[in-house]
Amino acid sequence: MERGIYFDAWFPRQHCYHPSLPGRRLRMIDDLVDYKATVLVWSALGGGSISLPYLEQEAHAPVDARYRFYGFVNDSEFIQECQKKGIKVFGIVFEVQGWEMPAELDESESQVLALNELRGAGKRVWMGLREFSQNRYPRLWAPVEKYFPSGLVNSDGETVTDLIAECCSRDIYGEPCHARWVECPDREHQCYMMDRNNPVWREYLKAVIRIQIDAGVSGVQLDEAELPITSFQYCGCFCKECMRAFRAHLLEMPEDRQPAELKGTDLHTFHYGEWLLARGFDFKKDREETPLFWDYHRFQMRQINRYFGELADYARQYAAQKGRDILVSGNFFNLVAHWYYPMEPKVDLLITEMRNTRYRQPAWYRYVAGFTGDKPVVVVENPYGGVVPELIEMLKVGKGYDLFRMSLYEAGALGANMSVPYGSWMGSVIQDSFYAPHDLCAEIQGFLAAHERLFSRKTGSETAVVYSVETNFLRTSGKGLFADNRYNVSTSEVGPFWQVCESLSDSAQPYDVVFFPDGDLRADTLKPEQLSQYRTLVMPDCRFLTGDQAGLLKAYLDQGGCLLVLGDLGANLPEERRQALLTHPNTSRVEPEALFETRLLPSGPQVSLEPQADLALNVHRVEGGYAIHILRYDYDSALDKTPDIDALRISVRLPEACSKVEVFSPGRPPLAKLERSGDIHHLTLRNVPLYSIVYLNI
Repeated sequence: MERGIYFDAWFPRQHCYHPSLPGRRLRMIDDLVDYKATVLVWSALGGGSISLPYLEQEAHAPVDARYRFYGFVNDSEFIQECQKKGIKVFGIVFEVQGWEMPAELDESESQVLALNELRGAGKRVWMGLREFSQNRYPRLWAPVEKYFPSGLVNSDGETVTDLIAECCSRDIYGEPCHARWVECPDREHQCYMMDRNNPVWREYLKAVIRIQIDAGVSGVQLDEAELPITSFQYCGCFCKECMRAFRAHLLEMPEDRQPAELKGTDLHTFHYGEWLLARGFDFKKDREETPLFWDYHRFQMRQINRYFGELADYARQYAAQKGRDILVSGNFFNLVAHWYYPMEPKVDLLITEMRNTRYRQPAWYRYVAGFTGDKPVVVVENPYGGVVPELIEMLKVGKGYDLFRMSLYEAGALGANMSVPYGSWMGSVIQDSFYAPHDLCAEIQGFLAAHERLFSRKTGSETAVVYSVETNFLRTSGKGLFADNRYNVSTSEVGPFWQVCESLSDSAQPYDVVFFPDGDLRADTLKPEQLSQYRTLVMPDCRFLTGDQAGLLKAYLDQGGCLLVLGDLGANLPEERRQALLTHPNTSRVEPEALFETRLLPSGPQVSLEPQADLALNVHRVEGGYAIHILRYDYDSALDKTPDIDALRISVRLPEACSKVEVFSPGRPPLAKLERSGDIHHLTLRNVPLYSIVYLNI
């Protein structure tokens, strides 16, 4: 298990300014050691979105004696000191952000008197990507030719003299798109959304990666991994590179697969934006109903996978040239599968910024665990559209400690890692950052580290829910998918798959999530033996199956596994192959439109509780036995704690007989008694706290 820290280290009671992070101090590393940290995310070297010379200053600029007095170090020194403690620092590449900052300089333009926060101290100017590409400040910044000896040349063969104008995403009218979620509304700075489809921007990002690797980072984190789909929420992208690439994509399609709306259209001169405007569409209102929207979306899915992979490969290749191995990760946001699942093979560690942070989200965590497979994952909270602002105010006055404990223990219990916030992001409006009480963080992290052997990516679940990537793309996406991420008022977690997972979670049933890729952007790799532990596969309206997936399911059925089919199954398959699955004696089918209930499981529930309790339960397969993680949700707001349950009886079916029991808890562990009837293990627990791990030894 990685123990991640969301390490922006922004200041309390001040804006969380992107992209440059505050100076690092040695005392911070003492805190990280107390938190048993193994990896820092959003943690270093973000200033490349202002300019490459600025990024080099973050990495290597001398620190004067006054700041040395308090242990300040530059980013490369901070990285080295963390590595001495076994802590991996990821450089953050803000892929979609292109910044212009207000500044004040002296008359000779050789000294910065103010930047971003102005004070009326000198000549007012702008400093950012535009000025860097124009060599505007030779006394402050190294020239662009230092990093690109032949200059930057665009796809038209022209020398680039304005990185913003060349590389930004644009709406249908040609206006630049802004990354509103990071622009502070009471500041003058401007953040343009940049487009990775532009080869010039990719070359720039590669230079950012080179500087980070040269500064010693353990890993490179590619933020906003889905750009330019990121710009959909602000009505992009209709830049020249996207329009050219979409045209080429359509021309490459066989004529019988081209969209019917384009019949009779000369695709050699086709411009999607102009075509929409001529028909009265502006990509702002009812965007998802706009002609060709889903075709354009699918095209951009191919693009983001292609160019994320190019940068990930480049990072590893450059590190190898320097005699180093590095890790690669990306911010996969809410783990939208049709965007990010094809990218997953390119990363070593997954980082996800949940769209809606809630006090209870077991179904989402099981989805995360299925998505990431055997790879470690670090989750960070989102300040928009969730509980974080409320929780911070509670923690400030000594309340909500059990709610915070719950948020970290829930992730660990359910197969992920929830990062500790260390000056983490509170959005562009709230003037504050998220620091939880030090002793509370140390307490939680200490327990997780001390019991690491009881956490595993392997489970004892006998039920798995299949997530069909292509099926869920073909379904109408949740309204939250393309919504403005400053608000996150709705969720994209809708549909049959989520109903099944929520029902299993509400019933405290252990289950896994198995991903079926689309077979195009990501090939099938699952083997029959990987499904052998499951008595039942639940198929929630999996109306699209690849041929390999159909063969996998047939082999699973023939080996004694059961399918529980809700809605359609493999409607795209030849009828003979489809019927071989639907009519198999081990297949059960639920009435159309019926909701899933645990009583429908052919083998019945794996777990029963007496009395019923509001909790999450997950069975980890660990060395020597099984670790049953029990996380309770019944926080009492009046008491401001989760009171113990006097007695709880848990009956759980396991594939191997266990004879010994040990119980672990952050406080006083509950008393436990184990009895067994065949493969059913009966646990009687007394004084059950917020979080417990019951270890059953074989």
